[in-house]
Amino acid sequence: MTEKTNPRMLKVWREAHRACVRSNDPDLTSRQMSVLLSVYMTDPPHTVRGLAADLNVAKPVITRALDTLGKKGLVKRTKDERDGRSVLVTRTVKGAVFLSELSDRIVQADKSIPADGET
Repeated sequence: MTEKTNPRMLKVWREAHRACVRSNDPDLTSRQMSVLLSVYMTDPPHTVRGLAADLNVAKPVITRALDTLGKKGLVKRTKDERDGRSVLVTRTVKGAVFLSELSDRIVQADKSIPADGET
């Protein structure tokens, strides 16, 4: 690993992922997770165009991710009544619970990994 690599943070990330793998939570790709986090951690409104710009990817990438996230109930898409050409992406209770539980797993993993220099 290079000097800039933070092995402790990678260990925390690994432990959090292991906890996710063991859970019954949906498996999400990195792209799907990035879209989900963008929807929940940035101020609405969210559109396909806006999410594509935020993540610097093409709109079809966002559409595919939203298809999966919508099927899993983690986000919801609705027509923008003010602009019929646009689709709004909104949060759901299931998505909020999913991310809350993920956050808890990350915090738990962080607590389980000793700080650098500790044993």
